[in-house]
Order: sequence, then structure tokens, then C-alpha cells
Amino acid sequence: MAGAADPRIALGAEARRLGFDQVGFAAPDAIAHLGRDGLFRHWLAEGRHGDMEWMAETAGRRADPRRLWPEVRSIVMVASNYGPESVNDDLLARRDRGVIAAYARMRDYHDVMKGRLKMLAQWAARKLPAEVKVFVDTAPVMEKPLAQAAGIGWQGKHSNLVSREHGSWLFLGALFTTADLSPDVPEADHCGTCRRCLDVCPTDAFPAPYQLDARRCIAYLTIEYAGVIPAEFRAAIGNRIYGCDDCLAVCPWNKWAEASHDAKLSERADLAAPRLAEMAMLDDAGFRQFFATTPAKRIGRDRFLRNVMIAIGNTGDPGFLPVVRARLDDDSPLVRGMAVWALGRLAGARAGIEAAGRDEPDPSVRAEWAALTGPSSSPGP
Repeated sequence: MAGAADPRIALGAEARRLGFDQVGFAAPDAIAHLGRDGLFRHWLAEGRHGDMEWMAETAGRRADPRRLWPEVRSIVMVASNYGPESVNDDLLARRDRGVIAAYARMRDYHDVMKGRLKMLAQWAARKLPAEVKVFVDTAPVMEKPLAQAAGIGWQGKHSNLVSREHGSWLFLGALFTTADLSPDVPEADHCGTCRRCLDVCPTDAFPAPYQLDARRCIAYLTIEYAGVIPAEFRAAIGNRIYGCDDCLAVCPWNKWAEASHDAKLSERADLAAPRLAEMAMLDDAGFRQFFATTPAKRIGRDRFLRNVMIAIGNTGDPGFLPVVRARLDDDSPLVRGMAVWALGRLAGARAGIEAAGRDEPDPSVRAEWAALTGPSSSPGP
């Protein structure tokens, strides 16, 4: 299929009309090697997926789209640029404010991408004609390897997709179809000898280039991980309260990227630099209302306030003590435990214990007390 009759030309034009910035085509077997050489399974075997058990449960289908939908003959990959106006370098130094990853400072991309993909699917079903299915993080689809196979970009040493046109700031979506569409040439790796993304990581989450240990990644710890964040990572989290953009922002390919002009992916001003003191006072209803249309809503209020307590503990500012003390009686053990840790950081271990001394039966909170005072001094029976 080449030349003026190539249906990919019309499909690509329609995709751009709907708001997508890049379009590419891949064959269903384009990433079969990921299953054959065992790289993905080795990553799982090493436990580097952390608590994301669904990654292991669906491993067999991820490297072969035909196991997800046997009738698929072509995959259309689309990408939307969400490039921020500026990165978080200055904000990371403003410890009274929280840092939210760029992708979460706007309307939930799942909603935006899926809405546009459904319209593209309707167009394709009529014009090709063909059967179609759309996916945006809702099924075991390996979007980044497929996007590389479709020529949109390549997976950098930080494991995220990098585009020569849009740098590191891309949302991805996939349209599976029964139409027979010629695949594009896969994008080559253009990282060269650069290792800025590896060296900038605050928690050393990259054991080697192109390998990520999610268990050490701030994005994973503050978003995907539901438990008590290990003490060894808390100081490195700084004032990041949802995700981390460090390895993305430092990529030199971003010098050619432009900030997104997509009105549906514009940054909310109140999410650019939220005050930690205000975030710490959110109850469940307030949290759901404030983050209603954003990706942050899915982690829930308790996990979010866990992150906020860590950020406050890292400020070194005793002025936050009243805010922290208010969370010592929070309904959530997760929040109470991190409030204890923050209290110890701001007031000192002895002062923190004197200010909050009371029995605490929850194991996760007891562990934080023990860390401050020693196991023999932990409260409770």
C-alpha cells in the first residue's frame, strides 16, 4: 500500500485533525522479540515491577497483541504532546510547595486520549472499512515498544519514549484494526553516550541503562505503591507529592520540544505549585473534589497525604508542626505513620514524642515510633 491510495495517509490526517501530534503504524508481531529473549520476564523475575502484580499476571499477552485480539492485523499508534511550559527545577527548591508531575497537572489524559481514539476508530471503521479496538493504559499493551516499532520515537535509557520532535513529553494510545496497513520503519535509538537521565535520578532507580527498578522510583513510590514508603527513600523524595519528572526533564532532546498547545491538555494553575499546608488539610471529600478531573484522583486521599507528610517532613521548617500534629489523629494509619515521621524530622525525636505521646496500636504507626525512639520505647501494648 503506497502512494496516493495508501489509506494510512488519510488515517494519519484524520488523527492529526482530532488533535494527535504523531501517528505511526506497526505490525502485530513487531515486538515479539520481547517475549522470545525474555527481557520483560527477566525484569519481572528480578521483582523490579514492585507491587504491580498485574504486570506479571498479563505477561504472556503483553509481548504479543494477537493474544489480546487474534484478529488484529495492524496497530496504529498515536501520540499527544503534553510538554510543560517549564520544568520543576525552581519548584523543587520551594519546600513550602508540592511538586506534581507535569502529566498530572492537567485533565486526565486517559479521558482525552480515549475520547479522540474512539472518534478515530469510528472514522476507520467507516472508511477502511475494518473492525477496530482502542487502548489507553486499559489493557496489557506495551505502548512504548509499539510506538518505537511505529517510528514515533525510541525507548531511552530511562525506559520512557523519546521523540526527536517532542522530546520526552508524550501520551500514547493504540488503535488495533483488522485492516492490513503497511508498518512504518522503527525509530532508531538516538541516546548515544548520554546518561543524564540515569545520573539525575534521586534514588538511583536505574541499575543499568534501559533498566528501571520500579521499587526505587519516586514515581512508583508516590503513585503505584500503596504502603509505607521505605525510610531510605523519603529524604530523596523532597517535596515531590505525586510522581517525578527528573529523568524526563533532563533529556537533551527536549531542547527541540515545544510546550503543548492542546487546550484539553493545558496545565491547571492551582496544580502548578500547591501549598503543602493546604494539601495536608484535605479530607476525603476535599481531595476528590480538588483532583476530580486529574490522574491524581486514582491514588486516593490517604496515599496522597502520605506523600504530603513526607514532603513536609523534608522542609525542615518547624512552622509546619501544627499541620503535622493535626494529622496524628487522622483516620488513616498510613497518614498517621508519616505524620509521626514528619514530626520527628521537624521537632526532633524527643520533642516529637513528647508532643504526640499516646498509645498507637496500628503496626505501621508503631514502626515509625520505633524508628524515632527504639523498639523498646514504641507505644502501645
